[in-house]
Amino acid sequence: MRIAYKVWLDNNGKAFGEGPYRVLKQIEKTGSLHQAAIDLKISYRKAWLIINNVEEKLGFDFLERKVGGLSGGGSHITPSGKAFLEKYEDFRKELVEVLENAYYKHFGV
Repeated sequence: MRIAYKVWLDNNGKAFGEGPYRVLKQIEKTGSLHQAAIDLKISYRKAWLIINNVEEKLGFDFLERKVGGLSGGGSHITPSGKAFLEKYEDFRKELVEVLENAYYKHFGV
């Protein structure tokens, strides 16, 4: 037996959780929304909608977008986006510790 859970941030609807987090981390890694979508095996449209929803729900831009051309396009996480991701990572880490401690307290496993 193990603990399982899903947690997300809500702001008049689901605003941020593991899905957007994974997309943004992959964009951070690749520098491209398109490449992130390929790597995560989701459509570009779905990745775009995920990011668009997060930006709309949370009220700030997560990505700086550069349209393609001769020099190529790309996407980079904004400073506000990076700060949010750092807070979310700290939140996730603390949440795991709290939940695991509560699980151990009540089930002793």
